[in-house]
Amino acid sequence: MPYEPPPHLAGLTLAEIAALVDARKLPPVESWSPQQVGESHMVIAADGTWFHEGGVIRREAMVRAFASLLTRDAAGHHWLVTPVEKLSIEVEDAAFIATDCVRKDDALVFRLNTDELVIAGPEHRLRAAGTAENPALYLHVRRGCEARLNRSTWAQLAEIALAEGAESNGWRIASQGMSFALLP
Repeated sequence: MPYEPPPHLAGLTLAEIAALVDARKLPPVESWSPQQVGESHMVIAADGTWFHEGGVIRREAMVRAFASLLTRDAAGHHWLVTPVEKLSIEVEDAAFIATDCVRKDDALVFRLNTDELVIAGPEHRLRAAGTAENPALYLHVRRGCEARLNRSTWAQLAEIALAEGAESNGWRIASQGMSFALLP
């Protein structure tokens, strides 16, 4: 069956976005306890590019498949987990890149470089890092993994925040009842 990417965020309602998020079936990584532990020889570069043994993984379907198996432990190590093995994977910055952002009703919705949609809120918090002069924003995706907002997505979010009075509220923005700082 061919891959069908989700439609452009701007053309969807929050209910349609929520239905797409709910329809996504992820492997039950949390319930697997593989006995084999090893090295994947894979790297996710800071720009979101995936590499295996130094070569770029060009098949987007492979990247999406591997991304569905990602987890990050309490020590900050990233892993690819299957029912039979757990392989370490080097992540230079964040496992995902947020490439688009839109305000829908009371929610902020992000599209990732894997075409996944994530709605910021209690389960998917925004985290500000870096410095006030060079801020970096991260969105919790799942299983400890985060997405870094790329420059254009950060600019989209800043425009939304400015329109909603960010200069007077300490550069904070709300989504699904949660308030998030946009500056560290």
